[in-house]
Parts: sequence; structure tokens; C-alpha cells
Amino acid sequence: MKPLAEMAEEVLRTADGREKTALSRRHAAAWQAARAAGEMPEIGTADPPDAPARPARPDLLDPREVPRRRPGSPAGRIAMLHAVAHIELNAVDLHWDILARFADTPMPAGFYDDWVKSADEESKHFNLICDCLEAMGSHYGALPAHAGMWRAAADTAQDLMGRLAVVPMVLEARGLDVTPGMIEVFDKAGDTAAVEAMRVIYAEEVHHVAYGSKWFHFLCGRCNVDPTEAFHDLVRRYFHGPLKPPFNEEKRAEAGLPPDFYWPLADTPASAR
Repeated sequence: MKPLAEMAEEVLRTADGREKTALSRRHAAAWQAARAAGEMPEIGTADPPDAPARPARPDLLDPREVPRRRPGSPAGRIAMLHAVAHIELNAVDLHWDILARFADTPMPAGFYDDWVKSADEESKHFNLICDCLEAMGSHYGALPAHAGMWRAAADTAQDLMGRLAVVPMVLEARGLDVTPGMIEVFDKAGDTAAVEAMRVIYAEEVHHVAYGSKWFHFLCGRCNVDPTEAFHDLVRRYFHGPLKPPFNEEKRAEAGLPPDFYWPLADTPASAR
């Protein structure tokens, strides 16, 4: 079995989405089998790319240039699923990147277990959504996509605490806020396959946010800093713009994000809840 960081780099350097996620799942299965056998595989080192390999399609546009479609129409639902697939593919790379890029930071075994599991689940999510797209006569790459999703990784490439604050605790937490509304759209349309896929994603994303919170708090303890103040400082440094309510406070709390973490960073005062 290759060192974990080398496996992570291999995933990052694989361009095709289906191939990337197949490799991701194979590497995750190998790691998990070794851990189940009581082994602690080598973490190793890697030379991850500044940005992951990507397929020729979709075209990546500035977020302001991505066309808006009505979610209630079939074309709008395809566009919504395409956007979710793009998010999930980026999440696969983000979770492997944290393992490759910060391999030189000593962390407990559970840190590696959590992010391998997250990368495996994001790979599953990508394939579930691609299956839904193909059932609707489309595919990943058929529409343009958001070009800015890797910015958080680039901005936090030298800062593990910053990466945890911005990626799982802001970007993935945002998924907890918006996914119930997307489930409702597909439920109204009678698309049971998309509803089932989105429900799987919704349940498992809570765990990913929780892993971010857990390891962020661990590092705050190691560095003897206040977690709330550190989170506010890092999000203001690395995240471009305020957080946008409404917030799914119940699921955020389940994931270890109390309101005093995110409301002070919102563009609407807490009194507007």
C-alpha cells in the first residue's frame, strides 16, 4: 500500500471525474481495510499541484457569468444537479488535498481516518448526482460551472487551521443551509432518485462539517487559542464576503457549530432571525 499522501496526490492529478472518484474510492478502501486490521499505514509526503487536474468540460466561468435558470423547470433542475456535481467533485479534491498538503503536520490517526472517509463519501455523492443527470439526459460537463471553488484551497494552502475554518466550517456548512430547499424542489417534481441522492448527501455532510469543527478545536487547544476568536479571525482573513443567512441552526449545532461562531460574520444581524 502506498503512503497516504501519495495516494492523495494521485487523486488530485487525475482529471476525469468518474476516474478520479473511482481512484478515490479504491484508495479509501485500502486505507480503511488497513485501519480495520489494526494497522497504521505510512502518511508519507507529497507534492500536490496548486490546483487539481480537471476534465476539459465543464467550462469554468466567473460566478457572475454562470447562467441562472428557474429551479422549477426541467432545465433548471438539471442546472441545479450540475452545480451540485461540480461542488462534490471539488469536495473530493479538497479532502484529499488536506491529506497531501498538510502531511508534514503531525496529527492523530483519527484525523486521517476522518478525511479519507469524507473523500470517499464525496466521491459517492458525485457519482450519485452524475447518475441523476444521466437519467435526465444530461451529464457532468454539459453546462458551465463556477470557477472560484478552488480559491479557498489556494488561499489556505499554508494554513491548516484556516483550511478547516473555511472549507468544512463555512463552505460545507452552507450546504446544510441550502440542501433542504433543493430536496423540496425535486420532491415537488416527483424525482425520487434525486431526492434520495440529496438526502444521502445532506446526512453525510453533517459529519464532514463536524470533522472540521473537531479538528479545528483540536488545533486551537494545541495552540492555546480561543476557538471562537480564531474562527472569526481566519474566516475574515480567508473568506471573501459575509456569511449569508438563513442558517440551518439545528444541523449546524449537530455538527458542532454554535451560533456565536457564524452570526457575528453574517451580513444580517442576529436580531433579523
